[in-house]
Amino acid sequence: MKWADTILFEQPLRDVCLLVGSPAQDWQRFLHEREEAAFENGRRAGESALNEQLLRQRNETVELQRGILASLQAALPKVAHEAESAVIDLALESAKKIVAGMPVDVAMMENTVREALRQAEDTAEIVIQLHPDDLALLREHQSQILNGSPESGPLRFSHSSEVGRGGCIIQTRFGLIDARRETKIEQLRQSLSA
Repeated sequence: MKWADTILFEQPLRDVCLLVGSPAQDWQRFLHEREEAAFENGRRAGESALNEQLLRQRNETVELQRGILASLQAALPKVAHEAESAVIDLALESAKKIVAGMPVDVAMMENTVREALRQAEDTAEIVIQLHPDDLALLREHQSQILNGSPESGPLRFSHSSEVGRGGCIIQTRFGLIDARRETKIEQLRQSLSA
């Protein structure tokens, strides 16, 4: 429909008056101003909605960040404990491999027996159990430890399949001193885990 078209009404118009002397309007300018005003209202409404959405997203991001930080703070002690356990296990496994790879010789066996004897409170009736190969090694090299020591007096040596290479078990009247390699490694594990 154009501005110049005639509009037909089904019933006559009531209470309509003609404005005489009113200036003729520039319809193009009027429509342009209305469009500009509508555009400005839409822009303001859009900015307002966008600001609200950004504020809501920012609050959600802050809450998410707080939740992540709380989770990390809760998980950190557990991760540290697990890492500590893993490092201890790794160190002990490394020590086992190093000790297992060390050759057993006379000097090492003498030191092992002397170290275990230092723990003995009673020096009477001491029986030292060694791995059969370790006892044969000491006898083969005529080790002085087989004759006893001034601190402990006479010693009795026997072989035992319960004792692994490089270790010993000392029996006294009051109990056993377990100086086997695997026992020492377990004691090390317990002291590191405590």
